[in-house]
Amino acid sequence: MSLRPSPDTEASPARSTPESGPPGWLVLLLAVSCGLTVANLYYAQPLLAELTGSFHIGGVAAGALITVTQLGYAAGMLFLVPLGDRLENRRLVATLLGITCAALLVAATAPAFPVLLVASLASGATSVVVQILIPFAADLAPDATRGRIVGRVVSGLLAGILLSRALSSLLADLAGWRVIYFASAVLMAVLGLVLRTTLPPHPAKTGLSYGRLLRTTVQLVRVHPALRRRALYQAAMFGAFSAFWTTIAFVLTGPPFHYSQLGVGLFALVGAGGALIAPWAGRWADRGLTRPMTAVGLAGAAVSFGVAALGRHNVILLGLAAVLIDMAVQTTLVLGQHTVYALDATARARLNSAYIATFFVGGAAGSQLGSFAYHDWGWGALTAFGAALPILALLGWCTERRG
Repeated sequence: MSLRPSPDTEASPARSTPESGPPGWLVLLLAVSCGLTVANLYYAQPLLAELTGSFHIGGVAAGALITVTQLGYAAGMLFLVPLGDRLENRRLVATLLGITCAALLVAATAPAFPVLLVASLASGATSVVVQILIPFAADLAPDATRGRIVGRVVSGLLAGILLSRALSSLLADLAGWRVIYFASAVLMAVLGLVLRTTLPPHPAKTGLSYGRLLRTTVQLVRVHPALRRRALYQAAMFGAFSAFWTTIAFVLTGPPFHYSQLGVGLFALVGAGGALIAPWAGRWADRGLTRPMTAVGLAGAAVSFGVAALGRHNVILLGLAAVLIDMAVQTTLVLGQHTVYALDATARARLNSAYIATFFVGGAAGSQLGSFAYHDWGWGALTAFGAALPILALLGWCTERRG
């Protein structure tokens, strides 16, 4: 069966762009926007130890905050991101950022942990603005440089993930954890206004009803094996990534390190170096090296957990492991998006919806299972769990048909 648009159901296909691609300032704006928005999913990661004291809860319960946020993001991917093919993107982005702002204000004033959970679920769902902006960039880019441009935008996303942890730790050390949510709410309000007024028009690609739009997203998963594979690879990678970063704050604030929130933030800043590989991953994709570099990324993630296991009492080895994990996840993410976007230019938002939703479910599972592994059996169990996930993905990679 074919999911190509037919005249009676689809609007005009993705509009053509100049061979030179979008201007540099617009790529930078999209990258910064992705970083600021996706950071909402990760501000809480280094704060879990502090939240256990603030709300008088256990470590596993605190880890549920990360799980709920990622599940909210997965739900937003399934039910909101497909609207990127159905609605004018500027208006959609501004509306979602307005809701994100409101949810963050609720989180900032949460009187009890369940309120914080609900607010985080809502902010996670609407932070999928990121996954509307990345296909937006892909649509603006010519075929020959699409991987490089998407890689630059995704580097902003990964920088946001990694720097958010350092920023939240620093602000929490200075003024308490609530100020982080207040500050982000202000940023989302400003960002919504900027994007609404500066992004170029990006009309709908389809006239499908919302219900049919969701059904065609499921059909895309059925008819594109490459989409299924890349989503499962990244689910394993993001599960490992989330397991590491959900538990590392407990390691660093406990013996033998006894780091403050500022110390945890500085450690997270080291991991941000992994974001530098995104443009290179885009170039590898443009040169047709997606398959071999995927194997390198999967193997690299497994090795990084071996380094982490050896570094339980050595912060330098833990920092090296953090950089390697982040580089590996960044590489496979960009390579996967390049593959997925090439499947159907008229359905990039829906393809991205299925891809990201799948791997964020993997991330949520990794966060919760990683918390159980660490709190019940220790760091050795956590690193074994983290290594097993990319190894399973690598075994799946071995069954791919070449070419």
